[in-house]
Amino acid sequence: MPKMKTHSGAKKRFKVTANGKLKRKGANKNHIMGKKKPEMKRRQGGAFYVGPTEAPRMKRLLAIGG
Repeated sequence: MPKMKTHSGAKKRFKVTANGKLKRKGANKNHIMGKKKPEMKRRQGGAFYVGPTEAPRMKRLLAIGG
């Protein structure tokens, strides 16, 4: 059976941490920032992690963990 290829879109959007979690960027922080409240912009600034229900599917796209 051939090796699984990494999904090009997924490899640009997710990073794997040392513990095997998937780190992602928060949504709604790319454009049209003038009308968004500073509190919302600050909340979206930090690191987010892919949830436990979505993680196996994302790992399959990244061809990691079996």
